[in-house]
Amino acid sequence: MQDVQRMANQIIDNVERVIVGKRAEVSLALVSLICRGHVLIEDVPGVGKTMLAKAIARSIGCEFKRIQFTPDLLPSDVTGISVFNQQTRQFEFRPGPIITQIVLTDEINRATPKTQSALLEAMEEHQVTVDGVTYPMPDPFLVLATQNPIEYEGTFPLPEAQLDRFLVRLSIGYPSAANEIAVLDAQQHTHPIESLQQVLGVEELLAAQKRVRDVHLDQALKEYIVSVVTATRKHPDIYLGASPRGSLALYRTAQARAAIQGREYAIPDDIKALAIPTLAHRMIISPAARLKNVNPSQVVQEVLDTIPVPGSRVRARA
Repeated sequence: MQDVQRMANQIIDNVERVIVGKRAEVSLALVSLICRGHVLIEDVPGVGKTMLAKAIARSIGCEFKRIQFTPDLLPSDVTGISVFNQQTRQFEFRPGPIITQIVLTDEINRATPKTQSALLEAMEEHQVTVDGVTYPMPDPFLVLATQNPIEYEGTFPLPEAQLDRFLVRLSIGYPSAANEIAVLDAQQHTHPIESLQQVLGVEELLAAQKRVRDVHLDQALKEYIVSVVTATRKHPDIYLGASPRGSLALYRTAQARAAIQGREYAIPDDIKALAIPTLAHRMIISPAARLKNVNPSQVVQEVLDTIPVPGSRVRARA
């Protein structure tokens, strides 16, 4: 896995020229890309959500498009539309911006549920169907969606089916004082994104996506994953726990994290590091727990603290 580790470090180092001091968050986005998964970036305005998507696309040389979600956006504005050509007397398909390699759906929760649902087929099956005709997505295909967690006026909460299709949810957060000063210095004349160069080819990325599937997970680790996910379904504060898609997400991201670190095998630390990003957004808190300000991340952390890690010794109670 040394080739995957070297490739990952090249991309992360390059993206960090734009997103300063957020190596863990950039690495998590790259884990999702290597797993062919989609990313939900939930954070306040101005912390670099859009720049993260652009920087990843430029680093790999992928085609990049941006969709600004608004309440009046129609599903056809996303997927495309068939237009009648008067010269040929036939309908011609004009593809929408979703048909690209890396697409940024900015402020996804501002669109109506009908428009949000236009993404479901593309995200799950890597295709769109318009007027009964199916059009495949290019490879690789990645959706990076952003939403503002503190602004509720004029927004539509993402349905559970939509959230479940995001492999991970991450938050960039504010930079430290030193990193914020570095951002000011870097943008004195021009934005670093303008001079960002491609460091990897698409073919190399596709090869890495296949390579990470060879990362080994011991049977005990698989049982650990299932135990964690099952515990979210039985937790008293949870109305709806993580689905089997959550188990698979945790399995795939553990493989990718191990490969990025140059390992041929996953370890329990991979599971513990990725449990909250892959599971928390798939869970629904019960009404009673919501009144106590319980959030899904707290529940996942509680589950991790409760379930014994494979290979660890359980202390006998005195």
